[in-house]
Amino acid sequence: MAMELNRILEDYIDENTGRPVLPSVSGEDAFLNRVITPIYQTIRAEVERSRNGTAPHSTWRNYDDINEYFWNGQCFQTLKWPIDVRSNFFVATGKRKCVGKTGFVEHRSFWNVFSSFDRLWVMLILFLQAAIIVAWEGSEFPLKKRDVQVRVLSVFMTWGGLRFLKTLLDAATQYSLVSRETMWFGVRMVLKILVATTWTIVFVVLYGRIWQQKKIDGWWSVEANHRVQTFVEIASAFIFPELLALAPFVPPRIRNFLEETNWKIFYLLTWWFQSRTFVGRGLREGLMDNIKYTLFWVSVLAAKFSISYFLQIKPMIAPTKALLGLKNTDYQWHEFLNDNNSNRLAIGLLWLPVILIYLMDLQIWYSIFSLLTGLTMGLFSGLGEIRNIQQLRLRFQFFASAIQFNLTPEEQPLNTRGTPRNKFNDAIGRLKLRFGLGQPYKKIESNQVEATKIALLWNEIIKTFREEDIISDREEELLELTPNSWNIRVIRWPCLLLCNELLLALSQAKELVDAPDKRLWWKICKNEYRRCAVIESYDSIKHLLLEIIKDGTEEHSIVNNLFLEIDHALQIEKFTRTYSTNTLAQMHANLISLVELLNRPKKDMNKLVNVLQALYEIFIRDFSKEKRTIEQLRHDGLAPPRSAASTGLLFENAVELPDEFENATFYRHLRRLKTILTSRDAMHNVPMNLEARRRIAFFSNSLFMNMPHAPQVEKMMAFSVLTPYYDEEVVYSKEQLRTENEDGISTLFYLQKISDDEWRNFMERMRREGMVNDNEIWTTKLLDLRLWASYRGQTLSRTVRGMMYYYRALKMLAFLDSASEMDVREGSRELASVGSMRRDGSLDGMGLAGSPSSRSLSRASSGVSLLFKGHEYGTALMKYTYVVACQIYGAQKAKKDPHAEEILYLMKNNEALRVAYVDEVHTGREEVEYYSVLVKYDQDLQKEVEIYRIRLPGPLKLGEGKPENQNHALIFTRGEAIQTIDMNQDNYFEEALKMRNLLEEFKTYHGLRKPTILGVREHIFTGSVSSLAWFMSSQETGFVTGHRVTANPLKVRMHYGHPDVFDRFWFLSRGGISKASRVMNVNEDIFAGFNCTLRGGNVTHHEYIQVGKGRDVGLNQISMFEAKVASGNGEQVLSRDVYRLGHRLDFFRMLSFFYATVGFFFNTMVVVLAIYTLCWGRLYLALCSVENAVMADNADHITALGATLYQQFIYQLGLFTALPIIVESTMELDFLGAVWEFFKAQVQLSAVFYTFSVGTRTHFFGRAILHGGAKYRATGRGFVVQHKSFAENYRLYARSHFVKAIELGVILTVYASHSVIAKKGFVYIDVAVTGWFLVVSWIMAPFLFNPSAFDWLKTVDDFDGFMKWIWYHRGGLVLRKADESWEKWWYEEQDHLRRTGLWAKLLEIILALRFFFLQYGIVYRPGIAGGNTSIAVYLLSWIVMAVAVGFYVVMAYAWDKYAAKKHIYYRLVQLVVIQLAVLVIVVLMHFNQFKFLDLLTSLMAFIPTGWGLISIAQVLRPFLQSTVVWEHVVFVARLYDVLFGVIVMAPVALLSWIPGFQSMQTKILFNQAFSRGLQISQILRGKK
Repeated sequence: MAMELNRILEDYIDENTGRPVLPSVSGEDAFLNRVITPIYQTIRAEVERSRNGTAPHSTWRNYDDINEYFWNGQCFQTLKWPIDVRSNFFVATGKRKCVGKTGFVEHRSFWNVFSSFDRLWVMLILFLQAAIIVAWEGSEFPLKKRDVQVRVLSVFMTWGGLRFLKTLLDAATQYSLVSRETMWFGVRMVLKILVATTWTIVFVVLYGRIWQQKKIDGWWSVEANHRVQTFVEIASAFIFPELLALAPFVPPRIRNFLEETNWKIFYLLTWWFQSRTFVGRGLREGLMDNIKYTLFWVSVLAAKFSISYFLQIKPMIAPTKALLGLKNTDYQWHEFLNDNNSNRLAIGLLWLPVILIYLMDLQIWYSIFSLLTGLTMGLFSGLGEIRNIQQLRLRFQFFASAIQFNLTPEEQPLNTRGTPRNKFNDAIGRLKLRFGLGQPYKKIESNQVEATKIALLWNEIIKTFREEDIISDREEELLELTPNSWNIRVIRWPCLLLCNELLLALSQAKELVDAPDKRLWWKICKNEYRRCAVIESYDSIKHLLLEIIKDGTEEHSIVNNLFLEIDHALQIEKFTRTYSTNTLAQMHANLISLVELLNRPKKDMNKLVNVLQALYEIFIRDFSKEKRTIEQLRHDGLAPPRSAASTGLLFENAVELPDEFENATFYRHLRRLKTILTSRDAMHNVPMNLEARRRIAFFSNSLFMNMPHAPQVEKMMAFSVLTPYYDEEVVYSKEQLRTENEDGISTLFYLQKISDDEWRNFMERMRREGMVNDNEIWTTKLLDLRLWASYRGQTLSRTVRGMMYYYRALKMLAFLDSASEMDVREGSRELASVGSMRRDGSLDGMGLAGSPSSRSLSRASSGVSLLFKGHEYGTALMKYTYVVACQIYGAQKAKKDPHAEEILYLMKNNEALRVAYVDEVHTGREEVEYYSVLVKYDQDLQKEVEIYRIRLPGPLKLGEGKPENQNHALIFTRGEAIQTIDMNQDNYFEEALKMRNLLEEFKTYHGLRKPTILGVREHIFTGSVSSLAWFMSSQETGFVTGHRVTANPLKVRMHYGHPDVFDRFWFLSRGGISKASRVMNVNEDIFAGFNCTLRGGNVTHHEYIQVGKGRDVGLNQISMFEAKVASGNGEQVLSRDVYRLGHRLDFFRMLSFFYATVGFFFNTMVVVLAIYTLCWGRLYLALCSVENAVMADNADHITALGATLYQQFIYQLGLFTALPIIVESTMELDFLGAVWEFFKAQVQLSAVFYTFSVGTRTHFFGRAILHGGAKYRATGRGFVVQHKSFAENYRLYARSHFVKAIELGVILTVYASHSVIAKKGFVYIDVAVTGWFLVVSWIMAPFLFNPSAFDWLKTVDDFDGFMKWIWYHRGGLVLRKADESWEKWWYEEQDHLRRTGLWAKLLEIILALRFFFLQYGIVYRPGIAGGNTSIAVYLLSWIVMAVAVGFYVVMAYAWDKYAAKKHIYYRLVQLVVIQLAVLVIVVLMHFNQFKFLDLLTSLMAFIPTGWGLISIAQVLRPFLQSTVVWEHVVFVARLYDVLFGVIVMAPVALLSWIPGFQSMQTKILFNQAFSRGLQISQILRGKK
């Protein structure tokens, strides 16, 4: 095909026909029909075979298999050209002569964790073995002993065995890849098994010969030592390839060359280690990067192995020896396993949790070192240097230079860019900025054009703040960087920075009355803002007085002469000698009076004249030290030439005020002057809005961080933004805003309370724009209201607004790039005249209400856009396009869906917005054609128009919906880069200004390679909604540190979210940005990172720019999100991408990759398993009386048996709550602030939330690996203040949390009642505190974080609803829904067992047998057993179970036969059964040692057994469902869920009954909103 295309393009002549070459495939839609459609139909057939992703991955071909088929030469032979549709490639998997899987076969098993990361497990297992051998010796220096040295050599036998296991697993899972075409792959597989087997046998034989020789000689003879030496030499040959792979000194470029070359000689050399796969080659990083992450991991491993040896392994040796030394243990049951009292099972159960913790605690050390490394890197990069407005005040004098340095393009000759000298000068410039060296503001003052450009940038940022209603009108004026006017000689800093500075300067002048000018001025100039405040005040007063006094009058001449005299005194540095600084305070008071009079709506001219006269009198009589006569004053031009009697009072007829409408700029500057003159506080609370403060602080801080210089807009990289959208909210409707929930709360009321300051700002803006009555907000201003509310939710309109800031920023930057000096000067004057915010009122906000606005805040007519010449729009459109993939937009238009109208509105108001969707065209009765369509809104035609329409071979969605949606719209994007933005994200104008700096990173080498993915920082904007939202925000803050470290120095950052920027051309030619295979790629985003790394890309992370992101704010939403992520990670474990990365990355990068991705979830699961194994193990020791024997032998050993519990407790509480919050908050706040944040988090029960999340991750990660079931879970992204019913919570958490917590609670209860340790309270607490904390967290968290969960009336209603749900029987099972019927939900909970494999079912049965052990241990304890340890006691307990089942069968039979028609018979049967049961109990108590307490003990034994039987029956459902047994299984399962529900509801009901607990829970849940003035108690009660 490629050759044919080349011939056509080169105008080749066909030798046979003598005419130009024609394509083999031609005609209308030929390529679609002959090439694309056959491949599409093949993929579609495979998807149908997958049964919606429930079939095993090994039985059908996914996208990766189809793609990798084209990586080998076989495809050319089978497909041919034109494509032969009869090829076996087009035969579906499972049929004869099908191609089958390609490259890799995914099998569902926990062994994948070992198979993909075998080098990690080999390291951990070998060290564990060696450490136990060394610690067992017990001496001070055990390695000096030859016996210990030789025993340590046994690790090579283990190593060989593990390698054999690895090769065996690979063969067992990948054997189906072997075919006639891939024969060499099978040969290598067999050879690897043989070699691994040979090494293992050799090690076993050689090791046995060492001890055999030593036994013969009786000591370490020469021959024995020779055999040891031989073993070591063989072992050295064994480990030599591993050491070579580990060596960081091997030049990475050489290694990459060997792996990437196609030379056959090098392929032969590397054939043993890797196949000829297209990906996973040449992944070595640069030497410096290699050294950095090697040092990181050497430090981590040193800490881990040291602590593991001394605090985990060594303390366990003494208890182990004690148990081995116990003889004649008096077991209290029939003992099977421990022949000769060796206690082997007890020792195994004792060591099991220790080994589990040992295997997972490297995750803890990785997290600790990552956080510390991230903290160090963050501090060095400049993060957190400006944390608040106070710190910004200190650095703002360098702010203008920082903007000029980073955001203003600097023209450089091409031959000087990137030279060492240029880099050196750049580094010096950055150092000066960061550490405040020099006085860069002087340069800005001397260049008024640059100062005006900077003011335009800053003011546009502040304008967007006002448009978003996060600041008020007053705050806007306080924050503006006013363009220079009124002939002011200094930078006009925002009023926020100049407040109180003039008063401080006046006090200094008063203190230094007799000081010379130089000393006073030096004192003032020590503070840059004070210097500017003094100069600006003087220049402003001078301009003000000359402006309001008529030109040409005597008064104007007098005032002018006064200022000339003052200027002369300042120039010759004799101001303090000439004038009395004591009178400055008096003049200051009169100036304030003058400014206030001028600011009033109605001007009192008489008072103005009086103030001017007073000022004149103070200057003439008091201010000047030299007293002059009237004649001298007239001579100096400081008095009128004629007396007042003849001319009237001075200034009486000379004052002429500018018109407020024609000269609005004058009054704007007047308000600024008033602020400088009157402000007496530091204005630390400006702006009031916390989000505005944060954004200002982050933007200011980022300008002092390292970032590439910005190019001109015309020279920057073009880029697009892509957002997938399905059917989420676009703009909230009027009904959605007004509709109240069951608590009487509407969405608008909630937003008004949660964002009260923003609501006030919004209403202020509406009044300024013409709203007279507040009720107009629901009529004429309804659209503004809907948008205001939508911009505070997670809606498409919010995302579009944020992404269109790129377009707005580029237009402004394009104007500034091309604007001439005249454009800037004139433009600033024009903006100043247009930009007056109100006609009257003072800066403190008085008199604002009711004043009409002379300025519109609409995007089209505000700010710098007024100055555009026209080319800015075209330049911005060339460099930026925003594509929203609205998959079903066509269907929405056809159905007249309001969402379609809202999307059209967004297109109409956003010029750069494009919408891509799939259009279904019905051409016949059942024929449908599918098209990918791109549309925009044409402003000239005033309608939506199509840009492209591309026909598809069939329906779009074959794989996962979201990546398929992204893939179909990807072709419509433009430019060299593409940013993927999710539907719950936002952007900020000030951050958009830095986008062209970020894109320059693509041109910079980061290590060996240029970046292909630029990671971008995220800010969680939902963090203040509730405590849960805050916990999620804190968790994301911790992940920010992790991203920083994984990118540098660990070099394993993947694509974790959707603000990342992709090298578009690189990805379009390497598989795209979204893998979409069904189920496997449910977490599609991270696979883009996998794909990038495997194909030799480079992922970096940059923190000088951020994008907003919303998170779920309710526990149920959060749990569904975490379930999706955890199950997606379970699928990742099975994937070829993880397998290849685990093998192809070097050892230390492999460690980083594991612990940064799937290892986190795997080790979280291991933590929970460790707690369960510890509790089950301790229960075994208690029930079999081993604890009694240990206590009798040596009481000191009993405490050592509980020493393994603390590390996982630290892991849960510390890693999830303390470390991320404290470390990252220390950098971005301060240490005391971080400690306070952590304290608040604990008070708000963050430990409970994070422990609950551990359960969510464990359940869904384990289930996904074992049974599958990963799927996209829609969370709604709405506001969560609504109470969730108990039935809903039970459905969500019964199997993942409640049942497991109840099981653990039963174990701990039984252990407490039968353990000798429980008699020692502190020791029991020492052992069981983590277990009980987990139990309480897993049971109570859904209610602690559920609004109104402890309201007594709601609790009663919830329990009533739960019971109705349990016993719902209406309609057929097929017609019922899970939220209506328990039975439907129960069957859905078993779906994973229907699709799982045989081994997984066997494992489920084996795990269920643990409940039988509980029965086995307890039945020997009741008094009726009489101390008998015969197996007959256990068998009799099963007879009791059978009798109980018999009673149930009789009752069930009586119900079916008599309950409806002969109810008296049913009651009679009930009576007989109850009497028989009572009779049996009475007889046993009278004639045997049976006690009433034994009845409770028996229940603790038989109830878990029943649950175990139900669990097994669920696995065996295919065999039992058709029998009569299944009906009874369903009924008993229903009773168990009633029991579980009552157990869970009991503590909730108790706490609901306690007065005041509900209000306390409300404060805990909504405390963040309380701190911002939210009266949540009124919200929950609906008191509006």
